[in-house]
Amino acid sequence: MGSLQSGLLKSFLLHLAIAGFLFVSATFKAPTPTVMQVTLNTPETPQSDKVVSAISVDQNAVEKKIAELRQKEDAQKKAEEKRIRDLERRAQQARQDREAEARRIAKLEQQRKAKEEEKRQAEAQAKKAREIEQKQREKAQKAKQEKLVAEKAAQAAAEKRKAEEDALRKAEEARKRREAEEKRKAEEAERARQKALEEKMLQEQLAKEQAARNRIRQQQVLTEVEKYQALITQRIQQNLLTDEKMRGKECRVNIRLAFNGLVTSVTSLGGDKLVCDAALRAVRMADTLPVSKEKDVFEELKNINLTIKPNL
Repeated sequence: MGSLQSGLLKSFLLHLAIAGFLFVSATFKAPTPTVMQVTLNTPETPQSDKVVSAISVDQNAVEKKIAELRQKEDAQKKAEEKRIRDLERRAQQARQDREAEARRIAKLEQQRKAKEEEKRQAEAQAKKAREIEQKQREKAQKAKQEKLVAEKAAQAAAEKRKAEEDALRKAEEARKRREAEEKRKAEEAERARQKALEEKMLQEQLAKEQAARNRIRQQQVLTEVEKYQALITQRIQQNLLTDEKMRGKECRVNIRLAFNGLVTSVTSLGGDKLVCDAALRAVRMADTLPVSKEKDVFEELKNINLTIKPNL
C-alpha cells in the first residue's frame, strides 16, 4: 500500500507540473518556440564546467509524451490494483483456511476432552465400586445393594474397554491393509519399469540390427554401382575412336541417365580436348548405357562422373 500511495503521489505531482506548463504555454503564446530548460544530474565538477542545456520542445511532442505517461501510469495503476486484489484474495483464502483448521482443532480438542471425561468417570466409578465393596463387609444388606451397582458400573467399563480394543484392532488391520496395498502398487510399478526397460533394450537391439542391415545394403549398393560404372566405361571404350596422340591422356565427363539407361546429357568436366571430344562422341553413339533396375543403385548411377582413358 505504501508503494501504491507513493506512486499515486508522484503521478499527481507530475500531472500537476505538466498541466501548469500547458496552461502557461496556452496563455502566453510567443512567436518563437517554447524552451524548456532541463538540468541533468552530473558528477560534481568546478562551477565553470557546469552547462545548462536548453531544449526546444514541440507542443505535439509534449502532448504525445503526456499521453505516453498517462498510458504508462494507467498500466502501472491497473497492474498494482490487480496485484492488490490478488493479495487480498490470497489473504482471504488464508484466513478461511486458518478458521477451518481452528474449527477442526477445536472439534478434536472437544472430542479429546470428552474421552478424558469418560475415562475419569470410569475410574471414579471403579473407585466407588471398591469403596462399596469395602462397606459390604460392614453392612451386609446395604453392601449387597451397593455391590450390585458396582458390578454394573464395572461391566459398563469393561464393555467400553472392549469397544476401545476392537477399535484399535480394526485400525491396526486397516493399517496393515494399506501397507499391503502400497507394497502391491510398488511391485507393480517395478514390474512396469522392468518391462519398459526390456522394451527399450529390444528397440535398441532392433535399431542396431537395422543399422547393420543398412550398412550391408549400402555396401551392396556401392558394389553394384562399381559394377555398373565398369560396364558403362566398357561400353564407352567400345565406341571410343582412339588416336596415338591420346596415349597417356584422359578426360573426365559427367553423364546423366534416365531410369532405362537413356543418356539425357553428357558434359566434359576437363581433360585433354582430343580425348574429351572422342569421349563425348562415344557416349552419344552409345545412346543407352547399362543401369540397374534396383532403385537405390540407380539413384547412384543417374548422375555419374567418369574418367575416360583410351586403351592404347
